Amino acid sequence: MAAKKDAEAIVKTIEAAAMPIVDAAAAQAQSAATVARQGFDQTVAALKDGVTGAVAGLEKTQTEMKTNMDKAFRTAEEFVSFGQGNVEAVVKSGQIWAAGVQAFSKSFASLAQSQMDQTVSVWKAMSGVKSLKDAMDLQSSLTRSSLEAAMSETGKLTDASMKLAEQTIAPITARVTLAVETFGRAA
Repeated sequence: MAAKKDAEAIVKTIEAAAMPIVDAAAAQAQSAATVARQGFDQTVAALKDGVTGAVAGLEKTQTEMKTNMDKAFRTAEEFVSFGQGNVEAVVKSGQIWAAGVQAFSKSFASLAQSQMDQTVSVWKAMSGVKSLKDAMDLQSSLTRSSLEAAMSETGKLTDASMKLAEQTIAPITARVTLAVETFGRAA
């Protein structure tokens, strides 16, 4: 029994000596677990912040790209529209020119017909003249009226040509003015 008591005393001594070591080890393990948990929590929070920042950056980039693409499409639409306006101005200018040339052609035909009628009339009158003086007077009258008509028609033709040139160039001039106003302010 003495050996049993000695063994129990040794166990108690060992238990008494081991308990502080076990308690210290448990406290160290608890502290290490707390530090590890805090590190893990900080890592998870940093990852969440990183992902949130990346998502926000991607959303911002996407928004900016959409805005820039919208601007590019609007600019392209404006260029197409402006080009269509230019084509319309050229077509209108051509129509004005064609109408003016047609009016000139009618004027020339009318003048030529009038001159021809007057010449035929004078030649018919010449067939019935009795003297050279009457023939010269008729010829002189024809020449004078032809010159007067030519001078009068030349003035009218010059005025009509200037007016036609102004009218023809007006649609194109308006487009140039619009281009300067539109693209001058954009620069």
